[in-house]
Amino acid sequence: MARPHSEYFRYRNAGVLTAKAAATAPTGTFERLSTSLRRFVFGRPLATEQEIEERLPKWKALSTFSSDNLSSVAYATELIMFTLLAAGTAAFWLVLPISGLIVTLFVIIVISYRQTIRAYPSGGGSYIVARENLGTGPALLAAAALLTDYVLTVSVSVAAGVLAITPAFPDLDAVRVPLGVVSILFVMLINLRGIRESGTVFAAPTYVFLVATLGLIALGIARTVLGDSSHVTGVTRALVVTEPLGVLLLMRALADGCSAIPFRRDL
Repeated sequence: MARPHSEYFRYRNAGVLTAKAAATAPTGTFERLSTSLRRFVFGRPLATEQEIEERLPKWKALSTFSSDNLSSVAYATELIMFTLLAAGTAAFWLVLPISGLIVTLFVIIVISYRQTIRAYPSGGGSYIVARENLGTGPALLAAAALLTDYVLTVSVSVAAGVLAITPAFPDLDAVRVPLGVVSILFVMLINLRGIRESGTVFAAPTYVFLVATLGLIALGIARTVLGDSSHVTGVTRALVVTEPLGVLLLMRALADGCSAIPFRRDL
């Protein structure tokens, strides 16, 4: 019995055909080149039944979906101090109260997200939740806010990372902008490969950052308890106070510190 489709399809079940690799194989030179480029950028195409297997274990999911929050924490305190510096170093005691307000806001957001997960167990991003409860207009506003947040988080986090690296490698100071652009392109290419690949690549830096941060906090507490804290000496340049410590300055410091809470919620 002749089966003209046997070269491109195979029977999976009774009356069900599944395409073989030869069915979508490129035939011409240009098609082969474009297919190779697409596979390099996006990876191997997946069948519909394989998509359900594209899941992350919890330890990878934590590093993948919390990396933007952690990256923002890295410079949020610096922004608060930089803003308060306009009122003089005596205003630095307000860093902890402002940080406490930000932590409180973060707890409220976490509670809200947990309620959303219970209400939408199959998945509900900001756009879906806003559209079903508030309408299309608020949903589009939430989507626009998310897109803005994504762009700002990537650009600011990469710029802060490059700025943190260059003091250790002074020769890179002249190529800070190209280094930042290359870093963004690298992050983009890794994310285009899919969730599993990006989770594998970004897991190690995220956990290294966590260990380093917790180690720094533990070292600071230990040195303070043991009375071995360091003090800055030899500072002679006077600091010029440019703004009074008023409500507007405190609000600006709070807004700058809120960069530690990127509102990452999938569409």
